Amino acid sequence: MSNSPADKNHVSVWQIAKAVLSAFMGIRKKSDLEHDAATLKPAHVIIGGIIGGLLFVIGVFSVVKLVIN
Repeated sequence: MSNSPADKNHVSVWQIAKAVLSAFMGIRKKSDLEHDAATLKPAHVIIGGIIGGLLFVIGVFSVVKLVIN
């Protein structure tokens, strides 16, 4: 695997989602953490975290509403 600048610019949505989900759960391999730290920009993680948080809140709200009705 090369570490060229072109590789650093290519970040998939799945990679961001996986990093945010593992951060929410607190489960992380050191190798994955190092890879994400080298490739992800802080803006990617912040936006992914906001979207993940919103999806979590909407999911909890939906489950509560489903149980109450």
